[in-house]
Amino acid sequence: MDIPASFAAQSHLPAVSEGSTSVVELLNQTLQQALAQRASDIHFEPGEDHYRIRLRIDGVLHALPSLARESAKTLTARLKVLGSLDIAERRLPQDGQFTVTLSGRAISFRIATLPCRHGEKIVLRLLHQVNQPLDLAALGMEPTQLAQFQTALARPQGLMLVTGPTGSGKTVTLYSALAARNLPEVNICSVEDPVEIPLEGLNQTQINPRAGLHFHSVLRALLRQDPDIIMVGEIRDGETAEIAIKASQTGHLVLSTLHTSSTSEALVRIAQMGVARWMIASALSLVVAQRLVRKLCPHCRRQHSEDVTLPPGLWPRALPHWQAIGCEACYHGFCGRVALFEVLSVNRTLRQAIASGEPAERIEQQARQEGMLTLFEHGCLAIEQGLTTLEELLRVLGMPHAG
Repeated sequence: MDIPASFAAQSHLPAVSEGSTSVVELLNQTLQQALAQRASDIHFEPGEDHYRIRLRIDGVLHALPSLARESAKTLTARLKVLGSLDIAERRLPQDGQFTVTLSGRAISFRIATLPCRHGEKIVLRLLHQVNQPLDLAALGMEPTQLAQFQTALARPQGLMLVTGPTGSGKTVTLYSALAARNLPEVNICSVEDPVEIPLEGLNQTQINPRAGLHFHSVLRALLRQDPDIIMVGEIRDGETAEIAIKASQTGHLVLSTLHTSSTSEALVRIAQMGVARWMIASALSLVVAQRLVRKLCPHCRRQHSEDVTLPPGLWPRALPHWQAIGCEACYHGFCGRVALFEVLSVNRTLRQAIASGEPAERIEQQARQEGMLTLFEHGCLAIEQGLTTLEELLRVLGMPHAG
């Protein structure tokens, strides 16, 4: 691991000696292992009598062998120096970013500290780890879903929302959409926290709350930059929601994300922020909900002799019962993740239902009557295709109510 000179110059630690080499090597090995196993996050957690390190791989945490409690102080200090954090401040959370060279590649990490009972917990998130092309066709949508998405994306104005929890792949979906419209004749501006995927041809702005640079203030400034398309990293408050909706009504295509569990709940969430339902109805063109489930290893997956039957209201056909075995080519029987989508295209009927204040359940029912595939149904299709297991689908989505 090559630490840039700028970080080395800021170090408050003594020069690496023979006695501290093990900590440097340990950190190096941990970061290398995280990269090799496609981890998205690394957790450093001090306990009462041990120091635990866990890697989040394909959405699931896996523990590495525990270390001696004495390793915590040195590792924490070294990580905080890398992230340009205050190593003397142990009472307050801190966050930052740093870049190191691993296996000949510059890898960026986001670092966040949190005071806990036995010391400071640190989580590193690997940034810019996009292992798939930014291509709409590669996202994994069903043909009808993809057609609806592309139709909304081709419009000159409107609001497109991508919803789902943290780590559900929303960023890749948004950037794939922007890449599809990234042409010399199109001015695309974004406001993000942080800029996760630098993309040539986009005007990307990172918010800075300490300097007073918030989503809503940057968004107002972007509207004076003659944009065609605006991407708002996340709608977090009513002010940002209202500016985004007004922008989508005045000749701009606006793309953003929300943290909700389904497409219909996104409408309720914006209304709870204080935005009038008629404004939501007139601006919204498409809502996408998505999740990531672990993908079965094609080399070692096995199909059980007995299929699985679900209530007819959930899925009409018997599902193959796949088993994740595990081999040298995968990690615990899984290799990578596959995205599940629910795409709600807002037509005239749904627009009226939204404007009249219909509850989320009624809007979802209406959308399903018009052919919308739910997240769970898309998951069942993935099971039929041998991409994942029912157990994995239930782990991520739970068992929905039979409709």
